[in-house]
Amino acid sequence: QVQLVESGGGMVQAGASLRLSCVGSGRSFSDDAMGWFRQAPGKESEFVAGIASGSRYRDYADSVKGRFTISRDNAKNTVYLEMNSLKPEDTAVYYCAARSGIVVLTTVYDYGYWGQGTQVTVSS
Repeated sequence: QVQLVESGGGMVQAGASLRLSCVGSGRSFSDDAMGWFRQAPGKESEFVAGIASGSRYRDYADSVKGRFTISRDNAKNTVYLEMNSLKPEDTAVYYCAARSGIVVLTTVYDYGYWGQGTQVTVSS
């Protein structure tokens, strides 16, 4: 069974940091582009960050540039999202996703594998 499992979410105050992890199982994701998306209550899912299979290319939403960093460890079949200087507007459920292809794309329809999500809550 192919799975992506996120962890690392939590409740923090504004300005704090969190590191999300997403571990894949059931197949290797080393040749896939990986992405992080988030969905806040009452809002549609939005792209947060993506990383190509070889890690050379990374893309970020404007709202997180300079604060969030995506990385991956293919040996561990894991992708990370380091989140610094968190703001209340970062509050959302964060989802890890994978797509069969090396290119980072930014819409949910381009990703075929999804995790169950991890809640991030930032208080002011």
